[in-house]
Amino acid sequence: MMHSLRSYKGVTTAPHHLASRAGLDVLKDGGTAVEACVAMAAALAAVYPHMTGIGGDGFWLIHEPDGRVHAIDACGAAAERADLELYEGLSDIPWRGPLAANTVAGTVSGWARALAGDTGKLGLGRLLRDAIEMAGDGVAVTRGAAEIATAKHAELTAQPGDYRAVFTADGRPLAENDRLRQPALAATLRALADNGLRDFYDGKLARAIASDLATLGSPVAARDLAAHDATEPAPLSISVRNARLFNTAPPTQGLASLLILALFDELRVSQGEGFAHLHGLIEATKQAFLVRDRHVGDPAYMAVKAQEILDDRSMLADMVGRIDPDRALAWPHRSALGDTTWFGAADARGQVVSCIQSTYFEFGSGLVLPETGIVWQNRGASFRLAPDGWNALKPGRKPFHTLNPALAIFDDGRAMAYGTMGGEGQPQTQAAIFSRYAWFDVPLQDAISRPRWLLGRTWGETSTTLKLEDRIDPETVAALKAAGHDVEMLGPMTSVMGHAGAVVRHPTGMLEGATDPRSDGAVGTW
Repeated sequence: MMHSLRSYKGVTTAPHHLASRAGLDVLKDGGTAVEACVAMAAALAAVYPHMTGIGGDGFWLIHEPDGRVHAIDACGAAAERADLELYEGLSDIPWRGPLAANTVAGTVSGWARALAGDTGKLGLGRLLRDAIEMAGDGVAVTRGAAEIATAKHAELTAQPGDYRAVFTADGRPLAENDRLRQPALAATLRALADNGLRDFYDGKLARAIASDLATLGSPVAARDLAAHDATEPAPLSISVRNARLFNTAPPTQGLASLLILALFDELRVSQGEGFAHLHGLIEATKQAFLVRDRHVGDPAYMAVKAQEILDDRSMLADMVGRIDPDRALAWPHRSALGDTTWFGAADARGQVVSCIQSTYFEFGSGLVLPETGIVWQNRGASFRLAPDGWNALKPGRKPFHTLNPALAIFDDGRAMAYGTMGGEGQPQTQAAIFSRYAWFDVPLQDAISRPRWLLGRTWGETSTTLKLEDRIDPETVAALKAAGHDVEMLGPMTSVMGHAGAVVRHPTGMLEGATDPRSDGAVGTW
């Protein structure tokens, strides 16, 4: 697809076409954009389990028809037993296994919070219907999922639980077009539909989850699940040329996403795609990441509020002043990993939703709970085993999150939801898409399809170079190298750059959607 799809009654986009279709069908049945996103979130657990699932965390930004923008934080905290004593003798928390599964999964609580504040009338049975069917009947494994299953086979099959039973075939990794069935997950989703979403945290389902986790050796217990609920912190926001930008508050890196665009806006670059555009955004990224890594984590432990940083014009001016228009700042700095799914929807009433959820690494901790079929996240593996300081492990503390959904309200009345997977790449891809679309008049789909770049690490990657897709103009590549960037050339269209998407509601009521050709996604329109 080389152009955006447009309609008037509803639009959805997700990194898997079946998830997008599930959301679209909800809109056709009279559902709201929020209800469509719940349907897509559940469907993604069935069709994209290597990237996301109900054993992870999620964040929402919702633009209501009256113009109000609000956020949902569905991030789980470290278990009561997840303290330094549990990891005695280790220098770091393991990336896989029971000790990596040390935080509550918040995703389902985010669905509940979003639906509780919504005007939608469809029941959970309808919203989860397609996901239940796809998990039970099975779906064709995508090429990307097969590649991950092969690359991570040894470390994932070594973990306790049902990974081998669910995600291998006769002992081998799942291959492209194999039929993936998840009957235990289907039963779990059916239980949520029948008993309500709170069942995940303090009902019969919660007891099954806690039992599975205990058997496998995770510190997350029934009392941790029962203590959890999603919250609705105020979204972060900042004004830039022609628009006001919104993102989620800490523990997400939403602050960095907003800072990149705000700093780049001050550079007043007049033309897209050339050296000034890419270099300006890359250098703004470095400044934003330095601030992020100095301040962002669980807001309960932050010395300064994120919105205060955005409101401090002198601080922003100082950061702009540290950007050399001709030379690259020496890099790397500490980087963040992570994989994710972003999805969005808009309905005819004017509700526009930007939603993101993740199990952190591909297949999270590698624990697949036998009774419930849930793939449990390893987000808490990012905690530092230190008594204090940035992202230090403490029971009840929320881990730093790469997740951040983006939303923009333009001065002309357009509302845009956009985002991507990709760890460190999330803020950078958001900046590429928004700057192209908003400031350089690039059509929405083209803004996503055009070649991208990434500074640092992302899902599946460990190097901290400046990675460029090789479709970028050779003169621009040469100029970036001459400026001192440590350039690494990648293929023309690689998943390393993330799976992005966007929806826009125009003031005329027209709805527009775009998806990433790097993904298995699709846009649904009605």
